[in-house]
Amino acid sequence: MADLVPFPRAPRPARPRPSEPEPLWRQMLGDQLRRRRHDRDETLTETAENAGLSPQYLSEVERGLKEPSSEMIAAIAGALDTSLIELTSAVAAELRQVTAAPASAAFSAARGAFALAA
Repeated sequence: MADLVPFPRAPRPARPRPSEPEPLWRQMLGDQLRRRRHDRDETLTETAENAGLSPQYLSEVERGLKEPSSEMIAAIAGALDTSLIELTSAVAAELRQVTAAPASAAFSAARGAFALAA
């Protein structure tokens, strides 16, 4: 039998640890829904009624406690006179802002590793 020869490993670059965890999609969605409802000066009950769901459920969605289905998100968006694409784009833009620094650092580190491998 042949001897096993250890393969030298290059040290991994240290990943910066975020001081806070990234926000969850449902939390950012809830914040966006609440802002849009407040901009319209509507109560939870009014918006929930227009969307065809209970005020309790809408409250839990706005607080980021529920992970609503795409059908529910579409119903709430419709009740707020917005489209699903406008709503999801706004949430995605907020997530990009919140996570911009760590994501760009990770991208540049990955890019540098790729350049070394080429």
